[in-house]
Amino acid sequence: MRSVTAAAGAAAVLAGLITAAGPAAAASGAAACSPAIELLPSLPGVSGGTVAGFGTGGLVVGESGDRPAYWTGAEHTVHAVPLPAGFDRGSVKAVSAKGLMVGTATRDSDRYRVAFTHQLGSATSEPLTVPAEEGGAVDVDVNESGRVVYADGGIAKEWVNGQVVRELPVPADAIAGSEVVSLNGINKRGDIVGTVSGSYFDAENDIMVTKTFPVVWPAGGGYPPYSLQVWNGYHYSYSTIGRDIDDRGRVVGLEDYYYRNDPKLTPAVWKKPYDALPADPGRLNGYHDLELSGSSPTTNVAVGTATNFEESRPSYFQAVYWPGKGAPLALPFPTGAPGAVPRTRAFAATDDDRVGGTVSDRETGAGSAVIWTCASKQAYAPKG
Repeated sequence: MRSVTAAAGAAAVLAGLITAAGPAAAASGAAACSPAIELLPSLPGVSGGTVAGFGTGGLVVGESGDRPAYWTGAEHTVHAVPLPAGFDRGSVKAVSAKGLMVGTATRDSDRYRVAFTHQLGSATSEPLTVPAEEGGAVDVDVNESGRVVYADGGIAKEWVNGQVVRELPVPADAIAGSEVVSLNGINKRGDIVGTVSGSYFDAENDIMVTKTFPVVWPAGGGYPPYSLQVWNGYHYSYSTIGRDIDDRGRVVGLEDYYYRNDPKLTPAVWKKPYDALPADPGRLNGYHDLELSGSSPTTNVAVGTATNFEESRPSYFQAVYWPGKGAPLALPFPTGAPGAVPRTRAFAATDDDRVGGTVSDRETGAGSAVIWTCASKQAYAPKG
């Protein structure tokens, strides 16, 4: 592990970039932390990696060189997670308080994918789903108590202690042909966020009608699911996606627009009682697009990635920290990161002010999993 302290590295990066507004105010629970940017070690013989989630006792999960992995201890010792039998690549997305990891794996021979579970300390991983062809929904997540949600053949399921305890229905107001296309988050209470999509041909108007929108299934199944409102719908060029749900029920995600080589990513935030259009927190100064990918459980922080496109392809990535109000802020590039043209993305945040993601070189592809500690004290507003 290479660690860059605020004084030795991050401060030098920030000195010429922070505006007069200064760093973001520290999040709740961050008072005792020390600002640092930690580059996590890779598994032997590979490079690159991503932090996707945080567990208890310093446990961190994600992937290293396209292999599912986790890190332990103050030095972030890296460990490989065994893949389900017959699968070649994968990643861990999340871990419960008792070390139950969940992730996805891919088989190189036919690109089929499965969701899987792995209990910390076990010699094997177990598939949750039947293999799905490329593009099939096999998303998975777990909350701290060990409740797992996953998509299996267009059907969303909740799994506890080795058994499916319920299937999650598509909302009654979804259009014909709708099914669950992704499951993206479950909070401490057990509320679940995912994405539903459907389409049909409207012969009278000679058009294809498509709607892709986020859904929240309340914990326990005692209430019908909420269809979250979207800015634009009923056209295949718009997909609105819920990426995470915090313990207060706030959902973060994005509207993904792509039509005739003109992409646009707009951040979106929904709050209970889910009776209004999403809020748009704005863009990072200097960037055209922003997607929100993760949130802290209780401190109202969201993280994601700002993007600029060149010739309809993403060319620049910048990890973003949003405190829950005001403008989105940037997280600094690590000093000593692999390569000369770094790109960063952020995917996970904690209540103790850590943010996890990835850093890579735009030209060479070299990279590393990364953690920003005391992230609120490092986040800054880039100059115009």
